Amino acid sequence: MNKIISLFVALFVCVNVYSQWASPQIQKLMYATYAIDHLYVDTVKESTLVDNAIVGMLENLDPHSVYIPVDEVKKMNEPLEGSFDGIGVQFQMMEDTLLVIQTISGGPSERVGIMAGDRIISVNDSSIAGVKMQNTDVMKRLRGPKGTVVNVKILRRGVKNLIDFRIVRDKIPIYSLDASYMVTPEIGYIKVNRFSATTSEEYQTAFKKLKTAGMKSLILDLQGNGGGYLTAAIDLADEFIDKDKLLLYTEGAAQPRQTLMSSKTGGFEEGNLVVLVDEGSASASEIVSGALQDWDRALLIGRRTFGKGLVQKPVTLPDESQIRLTIARYYTPTGRCIQRPYNGGIKQYNRDIIERYNHGELMHEDSIVFPDSLKYKTLMMRRTVYGGGGIMPDIFVPLDTTKYTEYHRNLVAKGIVNKFVLNYIEKNRTQIMKEYPKKSDNSFGKFQTGFVIGDNVLAELIEAGNNDSVKYNDEEFKKSKDVIKLQLKALVARDIWDMSEYYQIMNADNESYMKAVEVLKDDKKFQKSIGRNK
Repeated sequence: MNKIISLFVALFVCVNVYSQWASPQIQKLMYATYAIDHLYVDTVKESTLVDNAIVGMLENLDPHSVYIPVDEVKKMNEPLEGSFDGIGVQFQMMEDTLLVIQTISGGPSERVGIMAGDRIISVNDSSIAGVKMQNTDVMKRLRGPKGTVVNVKILRRGVKNLIDFRIVRDKIPIYSLDASYMVTPEIGYIKVNRFSATTSEEYQTAFKKLKTAGMKSLILDLQGNGGGYLTAAIDLADEFIDKDKLLLYTEGAAQPRQTLMSSKTGGFEEGNLVVLVDEGSASASEIVSGALQDWDRALLIGRRTFGKGLVQKPVTLPDESQIRLTIARYYTPTGRCIQRPYNGGIKQYNRDIIERYNHGELMHEDSIVFPDSLKYKTLMMRRTVYGGGGIMPDIFVPLDTTKYTEYHRNLVAKGIVNKFVLNYIEKNRTQIMKEYPKKSDNSFGKFQTGFVIGDNVLAELIEAGNNDSVKYNDEEFKKSKDVIKLQLKALVARDIWDMSEYYQIMNADNESYMKAVEVLKDDKKFQKSIGRNK
């Protein structure tokens, strides 16, 4: 008893020393933490106790205020920083072996002669073949500081013995722009998958190339783009809107209103512009699409965006862990709040997309009802737009659920489609490269028209599924057959060329993309849709 009394005395003395500055509620938290740490019946790890307390506090604020432990901070920032240190290969674990899908152009692996189709058997004399290693474990071995050396042994098809390579690690770019190409002689296409530190530079490179090729109209694809850096979003929006125009403002209880304006003459302020959005377009994507819609600069096609309009400020804690704390809300130039409601709790908030699907919003435009209080008028043409959560496109394109079956989803989800394509390419790479040599004129065009996924290939895929717990369903296969064939062809193209070629093939099944092409081919239809010719 005396020991317990002594501990309480120590508690009050120690905590009071460090909490005189704090509010009563903060003092309360400090007392509770100290008491649990020193008096609880079992041993408690203090760091775990504190981490859990922080997580609990943030969970009751909003869906996007989060705590990031020390070891996760770098991982979360990496995709947005634009690069990491490594050897520069895209790979897939296949049959317990690391298969090189593609080398990064100009990267360390390409420079020493590693090729697509190679299998990495060991890293620094440590075997990674046949040991059921996770992708994350493989990456730990391959990544490392720039300038350090990694030795690998390669198994190459047609070569009897293993090949030794000494690779000096270097900066490896992470691209935020997936694809850019000319759809027609006058219509260009650019797909941005995230807003990172390098997005503006990547966009400029792609834009100049398309402009040189004769582009007069542009499709900017932000479908599935979950956001990223605010500065990157503002830079991109600035490319399409003339100088000194409001692009965005933020405001919060402890944050005075801040406005962000266009600051330069953009490279594409006049041509016809379509932005593709869907329920996966969030945050920075909504900032760009909302600004372009409010200024009547672009026609939005697709489905209502995610509705993530909260500003997070990173707060670094003493141990280098981080709180990403919501400090304000985003508002479009007309005053629309991008953030959808979250007063029903995080669980309900996270179910929103499912609920949209269940009540038919993704398939039927008339199932989306906005109250008059959420009506706004665009700044130039005075068109009606809506706030209250996400950005509603000008032209709605329903989600086509008729071709996508559970059988197809299982083939994809269990990695069978990807593994099958990798095996197929490994067996047929030489023949494919012979028929469609990359350096010849229009080799991809010839591939588009000449390469066919035959029934024999589909039969092999079905067999691969049966062997990997995805039982063949004839009815569902027939429904999904065309999209399966398209997907297989696109994945082959990605392996032989790159992501631009992949999207050129896959976009043939993208209804929003096809609608954009249709509208841009008819200038009168475009002008009428954006409200310029009524």
